[in-house]
Amino acid sequence: MDPLKGQTLLKKGAEASLYFAVWHERKVVIKVRIPKRYRPSALDEQIRCYRTLHEPQLMHEAKVAGVPTPLIFLVNVPEATIIMEHIEGQQIKQVLKSVSQTERQLVCTQIGTLIGKLHIRGLIHGDLTTSNMIQTSQSKIVFIDFGLGEKNLELEAQGVDLHLMKRALQSTHYQYWEECFKYVMSSYQCVVGVETAEKVYEKIREIERRGRYVEERKQ
Repeated sequence: MDPLKGQTLLKKGAEASLYFAVWHERKVVIKVRIPKRYRPSALDEQIRCYRTLHEPQLMHEAKVAGVPTPLIFLVNVPEATIIMEHIEGQQIKQVLKSVSQTERQLVCTQIGTLIGKLHIRGLIHGDLTTSNMIQTSQSKIVFIDFGLGEKNLELEAQGVDLHLMKRALQSTHYQYWEECFKYVMSSYQCVVGVETAEKVYEKIREIERRGRYVEERKQ
């Protein structure tokens, strides 16, 4: 791998560490999947290699579907490393806290449209939170971190994706989560159609009922 300048840790997650650096005069993010000692080494290597290959493929397919994602510059499978474009901008998590109601509506409408474009192509993000969406200075929203994503056309997977989005809004943006989720689902429906959107919404409610049942059993 070519030398990297100014490498600094951005985030240390359960699955991977993210670093900021300059590579060939470009600002980049380096994603390094961390070995897991609790897994047999051969299995661990297989999982890390698979995910290192799979994530850029999903990001490419998302881009083809019309969903902005970072450019991929290099995939190093033996080192379980991806070098990708560093997206300049603000996390949607921060944006929603600082804009007017009208601007929140516009942002959430855009998010719903992008999720719809993913789902209609059978692409599941896997970690739909407002921390994994960045708004650029041109007001474009870029989806990042497809590490838990998959290809799946089933309602269950789509419901889980949007249920996570709903939970993220409830926990991080609790003052106005309902209006935000309403705008997300309204624009989502415009992309996938009324019938599919209603089925996905019912799946979200089913997932919530299952969660409440588990909590009641624990108590």
